[in-house]
Amino acid sequence: MKIVISPAKSLNYESPLPISNYTEPAFLSKSETIQKTLKKKKPKRLMELMDISEKLAELNWQRNQEWSVPFTPENARPAVYAFDGDVYTGLDVYSLPTEKVAVLQEKLRILSGLYGLLKPLDLMQPYRLEMGTSIAIGTKKNLYEFWKKTITDALNKELNKDELFLNLASNEYF
Repeated sequence: MKIVISPAKSLNYESPLPISNYTEPAFLSKSETIQKTLKKKKPKRLMELMDISEKLAELNWQRNQEWSVPFTPENARPAVYAFDGDVYTGLDVYSLPTEKVAVLQEKLRILSGLYGLLKPLDLMQPYRLEMGTSIAIGTKKNLYEFWKKTITDALNKELNKDELFLNLASNEYF
């Protein structure tokens, strides 16, 4: 079984991590391409694109400027510990034993406007970029077009024949 969920807008980079192992996002080079575009956007333009407050636009402009590879435990955090919305609160990953986190790593995938598809322990740096954000990346008119083939191919490759696929992501992501 594979379970796909949405990211959360809220992030937590403060709580102590109960684990030290992590993985690297599969499509980090594509994320870099998106970041090159985002770094050129001033806070006012981010405010318009993302329909966010001036304060959030400033915060995310700063995040975009600081975003850089390589990802390390010092500048990034495993995705399942970084997202802090309702689904992640319900998942309560901080209380899970290591072997259950390993099961999540195998079964759970997180869709992302910036990272495409994340495994729970994939490192990520703070960001805000919803899949529905109307931003052109290179020759692609939006993030759906940019990510569609990559995400579809990755999920198809991971799924075994007749394996259950549970899509719990919000409509924005499919």
